[in-house]
Amino acid sequence: MSNDKKHWKEDFPINRPESNEVSRRDFARILTFVSGGMVFGNAAIAAKAYFSKKEADSKKQKICTTSDIPVGGTKSFVLENSSIPYILVRTEEDEYYSYEQKCTHLSCAVYYRPGTMKIECPCHNGWFDVKTGEVLQGPPPRPLNKLAVTIEGKDIFVQKISHKSV
Repeated sequence: MSNDKKHWKEDFPINRPESNEVSRRDFARILTFVSGGMVFGNAAIAAKAYFSKKEADSKKQKICTTSDIPVGGTKSFVLENSSIPYILVRTEEDEYYSYEQKCTHLSCAVYYRPGTMKIECPCHNGWFDVKTGEVLQGPPPRPLNKLAVTIEGKDIFVQKISHKSV
């Protein structure tokens, strides 16, 4: 068996500790290549976001009628050509507000807490003002995305609010 072992070492004369060594120059070359790839990838993502066609203002969409939501109640819905969940709130003051139903912290579902005029994110105790969507408490970094609500007769319509960059 010792002959087989020697024969193998003669065919592959690699000193194992030397095979794992990487010179500084090789390390710098690898680091530069990987960093350059990351920079290029991030630049491509930023360029796509900047130059892509901005989403056009959506048309008004009927969600329900005023009799479908009791005072202090809510209705969840999804807009046409979208998979984002939204919530329509009818407050105790008989006003209507609509927001994206995802917390701006970690996208947990948010719920209206009747009688408090607040929208709650139960995951991390985040709270939003029902009238403005602004953060009142907790870890959410920004307000909820709001939809414009209009009432025509007894029909309730929502429409995305356009955010123009300054």
